[in-house]
Formats: sequence, C-alpha cells, structure tokens
Amino acid sequence: MYKILAVALAGLLFTASQSWSETLQTLEPIIVTATKLETPAREVASSVTVVTEEEITTKQQTTVLEALRAVPAVDVVRQGGAGQQTSIFMRGANSEHTLVLIDGIQVNDPISPARFFDFAHLTTDNIDRIEVLRGPGSTLYGSDALGGVINIITKKGQGEPRLTVSAEGGSYETHREKIGLSGGNEKINYSLTASYLDSNGIGAASRKDGNSERDGYKNLSTSARIGLTPTDNFDLDFIVRYIDSETEIDNFGGPAGDDPNFTLDNRSIFFRTQARLILFDDLWEQKLGFSLSDYDRSSHNDPDSDHPFDLVRSSFDSRQHKIDWQNNLYLHETNTVTLGIEYEEEKGKSDYYSESFFGPWSSTFPEKKTDTIGCYLQDKIRLWDRFFTTLGVRIDDHDEFGSRTTYRITSAYLFNTTGTKIRASYGPGFKAPSLIQLFDPVFGGNPDLDPEKSEGWDVGIDQTFWNDQLTISLTYFENDFENLIVSEFVGFDPILGPIYSYENVDNAETKGIELALTCQPVEDLIFRASYTYTETENEKTNEDLLRRPKNKFSADITYRFLERGNVNLNLLYVSERDDIFFNGVTFESGRTELASYTVVNLAASYLVTDNLRLFGRVDNLFDEEYEEVWGYDTAGISGYVGGEYTF
Repeated sequence: MYKILAVALAGLLFTASQSWSETLQTLEPIIVTATKLETPAREVASSVTVVTEEEITTKQQTTVLEALRAVPAVDVVRQGGAGQQTSIFMRGANSEHTLVLIDGIQVNDPISPARFFDFAHLTTDNIDRIEVLRGPGSTLYGSDALGGVINIITKKGQGEPRLTVSAEGGSYETHREKIGLSGGNEKINYSLTASYLDSNGIGAASRKDGNSERDGYKNLSTSARIGLTPTDNFDLDFIVRYIDSETEIDNFGGPAGDDPNFTLDNRSIFFRTQARLILFDDLWEQKLGFSLSDYDRSSHNDPDSDHPFDLVRSSFDSRQHKIDWQNNLYLHETNTVTLGIEYEEEKGKSDYYSESFFGPWSSTFPEKKTDTIGCYLQDKIRLWDRFFTTLGVRIDDHDEFGSRTTYRITSAYLFNTTGTKIRASYGPGFKAPSLIQLFDPVFGGNPDLDPEKSEGWDVGIDQTFWNDQLTISLTYFENDFENLIVSEFVGFDPILGPIYSYENVDNAETKGIELALTCQPVEDLIFRASYTYTETENEKTNEDLLRRPKNKFSADITYRFLERGNVNLNLLYVSERDDIFFNGVTFESGRTELASYTVVNLAASYLVTDNLRLFGRVDNLFDEEYEEVWGYDTAGISGYVGGEYTF
C-alpha cells in the first residue's frame, strides 16, 4: 500500500500554491513509448531514456547493443565478439523480461527457450531514436514487459531526395558498406537503407584458456519505411526490416572452447503496416495495424581434428503476427482517453540432431502455437500545465493459462519556477510462459505453468539549472518477481536418464538508484554521465542474480569544432558480478566472480565538404582485457576509418 501512496503523493502535490509561469521554451524530445501517445518529455512521469540518431552518429555506433550500453539501469552482456549472443538486463530483471519493439513490432523470439530477443544482429541503420522505458509496461504492451520496454523507431523521410553511400574498414579485417535513400513531401515519405558487414572477428572462446581460433561474422541488413498521406485525416505506413547473418561460434567457455566448423545462420524479417484515421475535427484518432515477425535460425557443426566425434544439425523456426486497434479520444485539452484491443498468435518448431563420443541424439519440437487477446484502457490527464498523470488497466486472455489483469498509475508535478519535476509510477507486470516452457517434450514442458509476475515502483526527481544547461535526474526503484519459471530436476529414469520439468518456483527482488546528468555549458560542448546502483537477490537461494553488476557508470563528452567537426570520448565502468563457470574437459561447474572493467572509446568526424564526411574511431582505447561472460573473450584496442558521401 505504501508504494501506491508514494505515487499518489506525487499527484497530490499539484495543490501546492505556485504561481503560473511560462512553459519552458527549450526543445525537448517527444516520447511515445510511455503512453502510446506523442508526449513531450517534461510531461512523462515514467523513467525513460531517449537515445537519439545524433548521439548514435556522433559515437559511430553501428549496433543497437552498443547504443544501449550507456543507458541507466541497462546492462548489456555479449558472449564474445560481433554477432555473438547478446542479452539485456534492465533494472536487474531477466533478459527475457524486456519487451523489444521495432516500430511497434514485437520482436522477442517465440522459439527461444524463454522468449528473449538477441540483440547481436540489430544494426542502427535507419534508426531515428531508441526509447527505453524502465519499469513494468504490461498495461499497454501485455506479456514480456516485466522489467521494461525498448522501442526502436525508424526514421521518417522528409525533404528533397537524398542518396547516401558510406564505407568503413579496420581491425580484424572488418569492412562495412551502407547505402540509403530518403525524402518526402506532404503526400509521400520514404527512408530506405541497406548495409553489409564482414569481419574475421575475434575468438569467442577466451584466449586465457588456450583458445586461439577466430570467429568471423557477416551481416546483411535492410530497412525501409514508406508513408502515404492521401488526405489530411488519413495516412498509411509500411515498415520492413530484414536481417541475414552468419556467425562462427565456439563451444562452452573454458579449455577446448575453439570449434572452427560451428556456425549459426539467422534470417529474420519484421513487417508492419498501419493505417491512421482522424475524425470529428481531431477528436477521434484511430490506428489499425498488422505486424509480423518471422525467424529462421539454423546451426551446423561438422567434425574436425579437435572434435572428431562432433556433428550438429539444428533448425529453429518461429512466427508471430498481431492485429491491433488503438483509439485515442481527445475529449479536452486536459484529458485524453486511449482504448485498444489486440490479438496476437505465436507459433514455433525446432529440430536438433547431434553425434558425439556418446552416440547420436535427436529431439523434435513439433509446431505449437498460442494466442492472446488483450484490451486496455488509459486515461491521460494534464492539468494547469504542471500536473500530469496516467491511469491504465488491461486484461489479457491467454489460451493456456487464462486471464491476467494488470494496471499502472504514473504521476508527475512540475515546479516551473524552479525547473523541478517530481514523478512516480507503480504497476504490476506479467510474462506468459514460452512455447518451449509449455510444450517441450524432451526438457519438461509444462502446460500447467502460470505466468511470471512482477510488481514495480519508482519515485524520482528531475532538476534543471541555468536555463536547462544542466539537468540532473535521480530515481529510486524496486521490483519484486514471483512465479519465475525454471527447469527443475524431478527424477531419474534408468533408460532416459535425468528428468526435468519447467516449474514456477523462483522469486527474486531487485532495487537500486539511477542517476543521470546532462550538461551543456557552451553551445559546442555536451557532457553526459549516468550511474546505476543495483541490488539483486534470488529469494530461494539468497544469492545475487547472475551477470548483474552492483555498480555501473558511464560518461561521455562531445565537442564540436570549426562548425564542421566533432569528437566524442566515452567511458563505461562495470563492477564485479557473479557468473557460472564450466570446464569443457573436466565438466566441473559452479559460481565465480567476474572482474570489474573500464572501457574507453574515442570517435571523431569532419565534414570536408557539404557532401563528404570523413570519420574514424578507436574502440577500447586502453586495450582493457575483460570478460562479459565467463570463458568468452572481448575485443582489445581496435580502430576503424571511413567516409560518407551524400548526393
């Protein structure tokens, strides 16, 4: 109850006697993810970070995972170099507890064991901004949003047609080429890109364990967004993103990790079309959309001199489609009501075959599917240009576990005369069991599983100084997770061996502090920094959750010079955290502690002419040696240079 009162207290502060004042005149980002409505950042009560295209370009970040590393309370963990499996932990939640959207398309993979999204292959091509919503988001987005939501939004073309080509090359025999076309007017807009990356890469398995073989990576990505506006009150969008990648991977970490013939192929396509209609003098806005995400993954491993008995063939296919209808009723300047209904179906199948010293082994997951119908209602209230609150409720009906109700309340109050905003949010979230957890015939699928549940709240304050030249944000958060699904040992069969079953057995708690600072003392100089302290605990074992650092600090400084160039220096510090070790020779395993690390990157670019830009960067400037996952390497100091020309 005290958590709800904390949110209500933030809302009641509008009764404080404050004289009306002018709205802050600074330009600020528009945030969509927090309310599903275009809302100025100053009116958002949720804890949200926006990573802009300008920041991505300045730092020369080619993948979304790199752009997320500096976001408060977001921990990025990659199992080796480029193309290797990458997980996201938000506010200490499990990686599968973050819902990932690309232009509203849910891209969490239905056939992965816990239904998480692998960030390894998602490039920053054609991205306008990335919105990171921290805290449970199930009221608007349904399942998977226990820890938060990451929403990647594609660029909308505008102006005269522009054709851009770029190329870069550098360490590990890496080269990357990209071409893009964009433009638009009142009737049509378009933004299209295609890129190709090829790298010999680093060795995924750690060098300190005697591994030396390098693991290459290839990635072909295309992205397109086309919009049509035939009338003033109707528009239509088509969005598609296609990824085709090939990754050389290694075995489990530790000795004998190298495997020169082990490759993973990934092909995925994400598609959405959306129609928007405005009626009754802008009082009723409707959005009707159809989304599709389709995955086709396969791996193969042939025997070699070091692994003469190893042979692996596997395939994983999944598809999710969704129909959604959102209605925004602009009843008054103080009140907007949103009503939505969604239907989604996910299905998947897989095959696995291997031969080893112990003989052949195979498993088949026949195609299974689930469907969910959800409806939600939200009231967005805006009073006196200083008090902002949202109240929302949602009901989801899943064809396996039944109905689940979630709700969310957020409130913020602005003291315009002092540049102070206080805010708070509270709400539960849920995650439906995955197809594997429900139906897997080999590893104990359990159709009686309940959804995982969370309860999260936060309270924070944002303060601006010197006409918004300095902004400081402080947030305290807590999350409780219940009914977490794990694979439990339930017995031993003399023929089949160990028997496991997925069960709702674990509970966990996370809490911490997020601190962020942005300072622009002069027009050409920007300094950003953030610090996150996170405590996590598995309430069954009383141990810290794996791969979550207690302390994370990031900072970067950007300086523009001669009106045509810029240079960026960024730093990331991650403290010690626990992980699991495994010895591929002795088969020993257990918990271990990974050392802290600090990585510094440097990037610079210069506009030689109005059409030609040259750029270069150095990653891991001081050649830090560290592991994000036990037994897997990370890249040392590396450099890249390139150029971009616009016609």
